[in-house]
Amino acid sequence: MGRKPDPSKPHYGGGASPRAARRTQPSPVFLGTALFVLGFVSLFTGHIVTDADWSRIRSRWRSKQVRNNEPINIWKSRYSNLYYGCSRRSVNFRSAVPENSSTGYLLIGTSGGLNQQRIGITDAVVVARILNATLVVPELDHHSFWKDDSDFSDIFDVDWFISYLSKDVTIVKRIPYEVMMSMDKLPWTMRAPRKSMPDFYIDEVLPILMRRRALQLTKFDYRLTNELDEELQKLRCRVNFHALRFTNSIQTLGEKLVRKLRSMSSRYVAVHLRFEPDMLAFSGCYYGGGDKERRELGEIRKRWDTLPELSAEDERSRGKCPLTPQEIGLMLRALGFSNDTYLYVASGEIYGGEETLQPLRDLFPNYYTKEMLAGNDLKPFLPFSSRLAAIDFIVCDGSDVFVTNNNGNMAKVLAGRRRYMGHKRTIRPNAKKLNLLFKRRKQMGWDIFSQKVKKVQRGLMGEPDDIRPGRDDFNEFPSSCICQRIPVNRSVTARAENL
Repeated sequence: MGRKPDPSKPHYGGGASPRAARRTQPSPVFLGTALFVLGFVSLFTGHIVTDADWSRIRSRWRSKQVRNNEPINIWKSRYSNLYYGCSRRSVNFRSAVPENSSTGYLLIGTSGGLNQQRIGITDAVVVARILNATLVVPELDHHSFWKDDSDFSDIFDVDWFISYLSKDVTIVKRIPYEVMMSMDKLPWTMRAPRKSMPDFYIDEVLPILMRRRALQLTKFDYRLTNELDEELQKLRCRVNFHALRFTNSIQTLGEKLVRKLRSMSSRYVAVHLRFEPDMLAFSGCYYGGGDKERRELGEIRKRWDTLPELSAEDERSRGKCPLTPQEIGLMLRALGFSNDTYLYVASGEIYGGEETLQPLRDLFPNYYTKEMLAGNDLKPFLPFSSRLAAIDFIVCDGSDVFVTNNNGNMAKVLAGRRRYMGHKRTIRPNAKKLNLLFKRRKQMGWDIFSQKVKKVQRGLMGEPDDIRPGRDDFNEFPSSCICQRIPVNRSVTARAENL
């Protein structure tokens, strides 16, 4: 008799039961070639190839073979306990310049949603350090799409922010009244180019700051390069992972929701689901909603005058389209998360509403949001999108596994934070390759589909040696701030060498 279908697995037509996957045996070709090349290079360069050189090449090659064949633990990296965040200032990092000796007052106007502003605040501290300036607590964006009039102190613990960074940068809540009265003109306003180098701030910004005593940088998001020296990168980490602490009311509610989830299940997955109408319109992608979808998203897209004409199919084939709720659910099930897994979904207004969400709910019935968990406790926060986003941030950060359908600002900041906090499992979908699998999923059985999803997701699961994008984003990969523990015995050393 044939085997009965497993009702816990999504069913697709077509495809006989797959043959057992054959484990690939490591080939000696690569190792032999690498050793030959190293020997050949040493002949012409005069470099003497030591036993340690040969050992390192053999170890890295064997490590790659082992890791490529090692089953994925979907809940936790087996290597996570070997890494920890390390962002302490070095003894040679000079103390902050006092307010009365600084080059002037630097005012910052942030831009975007909560996490885009968080990146801007982090960079603002570093720029103030570069300029030897006194930083005025940054102003949050009240005019973005989210129309949130929250101030810095409504979201972040401003006194903690100032005191924690006091050795690095002098920060004040406002320019002193007597200084403002003594100024001949209002603070100069300018906008720095995106990803500016420190030299730009020293050459172009500092002279104006010193002449005018106060200067405001507007639309401050991604205005500082990722390429900084190690001490400034560590300062970035101190700001982002330590100094930016949410207010007590936000932190208390976020932690309460984490406890509620933990009381129902010992572990849970958090999904940051960016599938709002503005996100889809901005992406230029198409999701099968016919003329109605094209008309609605087309109207929203007109808000941005400078957006180019895009081919929806090309964007999808390039992996630039956010995964749908159903696609996220299918990826998670294919990776091995069963339908009794508890899912926390952080999202705004979902395009298509409940109809769009239903396939994800069917795949994961234990589906929760902050609205479902918090009840009336959420009422004081409802008018403020950034405060709601902060609550989602806390619950997502507290999860065993974090996954996103789009590599946006929250995804990057949380991925970096989770690496810094010990490489908690963080899944970045390989949208480009998954798109091909979703197109063909009805042409293959579930077991083969699952096997292929696991294969394309290798290197994107939050491991210490994850695949990195062509241009590293320090917010996502804060490598300067992550250290490796010294193994305590020989067996642990052997495992560490296999990294």
